[in-house]
Amino acid sequence: MHELAITESVVESVTQRFSGRRVTRVVLEIGKLSGVVPDAIRFCFDVCAEGTLLQGASLDILAIPARARCSACESELAIEDGIGLCPCGSADLVFLSGQELKIKAVEVA
Repeated sequence: MHELAITESVVESVTQRFSGRRVTRVVLEIGKLSGVVPDAIRFCFDVCAEGTLLQGASLDILAIPARARCSACESELAIEDGIGLCPCGSADLVFLSGQELKIKAVEVA
C-alpha cells in the first residue's frame, strides 16, 4: 500500500513548511489516473498526522478527472481509464489532466 508512504510524505512536507503552526485543513488533488486510491489516503491520514501539527486537521480530496487531447484530430476527450481511444479511432493521446497528486491548499490556525 503505497498510499501510506504518500500520506507520510504529505504530512512531513506540510509539517516542514508550516513548522510551529497548527494545521487545521489539508486539500489534496488526486487525479483519476494517478494510481492513488483516495479512500486509502483518507484512512492513513489520521494515523500519519497523530502527534504532529496536523493532528485533528481535516483532509479534503479533490478528484481530478482524466482528460486528453488526440494528436491526430486535436479533439479533447474525457478518459475513463488508462487506455483511451479517440472517437476518430486514434489511440495517440496526450494526457492533459488526471495524473495529478499534489497538495492544493493548507489552512493553519
